[in-house]
Amino acid sequence: MDNNFKSGYVGIIGIPNVGKTTLLNALIGQKIAIISPKPQTTRGKILGIMTEKDFQAVFLDTPGFHKPKNKLGETMIKAVNETINEADILLVVTEPTTDTRNAELEIIEKSKDIPAILLINKCDTVAKEELLPVIEKYIAMREFVAVVPISAKKGDGLDILKEEIKNNLPEGPMYYPEEMVTDQPEKQIVAEIIREKTLLKLDKEVPHGIAVEIVKMREGADVVSISANIFCEKDSHKGIIIGNKGQTLKQIGSLARRDCERMLDKKVFLELWVKVKKDWRNSNFLMKEFGLTNDKNY
Repeated sequence: MDNNFKSGYVGIIGIPNVGKTTLLNALIGQKIAIISPKPQTTRGKILGIMTEKDFQAVFLDTPGFHKPKNKLGETMIKAVNETINEADILLVVTEPTTDTRNAELEIIEKSKDIPAILLINKCDTVAKEELLPVIEKYIAMREFVAVVPISAKKGDGLDILKEEIKNNLPEGPMYYPEEMVTDQPEKQIVAEIIREKTLLKLDKEVPHGIAVEIVKMREGADVVSISANIFCEKDSHKGIIIGNKGQTLKQIGSLARRDCERMLDKKVFLELWVKVKKDWRNSNFLMKEFGLTNDKNY
């Protein structure tokens, strides 16, 4: 290995719906984390690994920074704070707007002591001359080692970003094998795929109260058999998830099965059950059961 090899942890932070997870997937080159138009899709730290010939960046994607309304929200904000403390550098992701939310001011203040690259995502949606006042707004808040306008969705600016990441990483070893792109077990990815489809098919508060548990995942020669529970918080939500004559649940299952087959490269038999766990987002025990916290005090 090159004596000048660089490596380190790169935290991806920002408010909800600015494209943090889309950016992670684009940098890794494959989908390792779910996305949806709904806020707080990401619930915990997601680790993604990008290895090039002279550096390895270990990305920590985080939930959007927001004011928590329940214990799940508090756990999500804890994940953001931990990432800020663990990162060698930060990617502060924002949009091309001069409006500033209180949550954004808070996260920038919290991260002031860590070297950071400012990313203006969705730069393809505005004229170039509109970017300057946005950049000026952020550099007045804190110092950035670089400012890179990008479009995570289209891939614009990512080569420049990779170069800036390499330039600002410390020298260090390769932490993970070259071929590894995430530390998430297959079961966890499958559970997240199912949850992603509920986010796409359901509206209002229903999808935010959903957790998915993989009960069984058995791999045969040609088929992977998966059984999963979809938990919601109210009896009324259970009916919405199932839908008229089971149609909504059938659509969720069909979409999830297709993505699971693509990921596992095998036929998938997927069985879904809907169950109620009232107010689980305020239960430390249930959040631990669903793999949403690693806190040993729970």
